[in-house]
Amino acid sequence: MSKSLDKIVIFVTASSQNEAYDIGKALIERRLAACCNIIPGVQSIYWWDGKVTEDPEILLMIKTKKIAEEKVFETIKSIHSYDLPEMISIPMQGGYRKYFDWIDENVIIE
Repeated sequence: MSKSLDKIVIFVTASSQNEAYDIGKALIERRLAACCNIIPGVQSIYWWDGKVTEDPEILLMIKTKKIAEEKVFETIKSIHSYDLPEMISIPMQGGYRKYFDWIDENVIIE
């Protein structure tokens, strides 16, 4: 498998800066992600309970390996305040090989 194809980015929205930080910190400490970017200032518009809803949210961009995906999802669900947290996984289709090596060195699945 190509260096890039086993790497993924997971997008997660959180209700607050603190929640986003707690999720990111847990993933890094557990070696389930190499990097978590916390991006404030996201405005979300979505359907919930049969109506259009708008909320400010925080976006996390989580860089990890496909093999860690389920453990990442479990960790997020254990911390997240939402009944249905957004967890979208996107494969990395290309990029800098040394960055992928760095992800390999820092995501450790036992």
